[in-house]
Amino acid sequence: MQTSLGLVGLGKLGLGMARRLRRSGINVAGFDISHEATAAAGAAGIATWSSLAVLVDELKPPRAVWVMLPHGDVVDNVVEELTRLLDGGDIVLDGGNSDYRQSMRRAAVLKETGIDFIDVGTSGGVHGEEQGYCLMLGGDAAVISRLDPAFRALAPTPDRGWGHVGPTGAGHFVKMIHNGIEYGMMQALAEGLAIMRARKDFDLDLQQVTQIWESGSIIRSWLLEQVSEALRASSHLDGVAPHVSDTGMGRWTVREAIDLNVAAPVITASLLQRIRSRDTESFSDKALAAMRRQFGGHPVKPDDHVG
Repeated sequence: MQTSLGLVGLGKLGLGMARRLRRSGINVAGFDISHEATAAAGAAGIATWSSLAVLVDELKPPRAVWVMLPHGDVVDNVVEELTRLLDGGDIVLDGGNSDYRQSMRRAAVLKETGIDFIDVGTSGGVHGEEQGYCLMLGGDAAVISRLDPAFRALAPTPDRGWGHVGPTGAGHFVKMIHNGIEYGMMQALAEGLAIMRARKDFDLDLQQVTQIWESGSIIRSWLLEQVSEALRASSHLDGVAPHVSDTGMGRWTVREAIDLNVAAPVITASLLQRIRSRDTESFSDKALAAMRRQFGGHPVKPDDHVG
């Protein structure tokens, strides 16, 4: 059976998507520069090819290549190469967390050669392979409809969890806002847990509390289920450093809010808190302590890190 969809990027998300597509009867093949990724794909029965050029040759016209790579230059490099390899009427999809403005730019470049572009905001994480991926699609409706079988196979159900949300860029724009909301929800849950943990006299079992909340409460959610699972594994979250990274989408959401003159204090504060978590040598806190000592004579805790 001739390959009907090419997948570039076989990391955790890409490989999971490939396996879900294959189980639905869609013949998919992949490409990744990582030998470990291609080995994992081969073990899962997913065909891989040695180069983008070979992958494109294996695809059934009109061809569709789905890119699942980290945002940035690597996506530009792949799209540039695909521009030379594909023909008019072929489709490039970007399912990574790209900046929607970059997606609009890439679509314009591809359009000059007649190649169509779909930006796919993709949510679901490592659990998407089993539970399905939430897909937010931007681009031309007629082009998107050509790949309906793939979207239906990847979604939680054929008719739910996916949809065409608007023109080119809209898919990644909606996913950007989705991630900004996610930042705020995660921060609120984390702060609530911290307050309960600080009330020592109640000796609360936080895993029990979150498990109770999972059923019937107003704040029941998948995020709540995830933190409950983490607490079940370790009630004090042993081995987890208080360092929270971000992939950039929260920053873009805050930027967009400022550009559009829309107040987004919760999302902004949650982003700043993530940045704060990485500051092991907080000069601002040292300055605050020094000011209190200067104007109020308050004691200053010695810096144990000074040699």
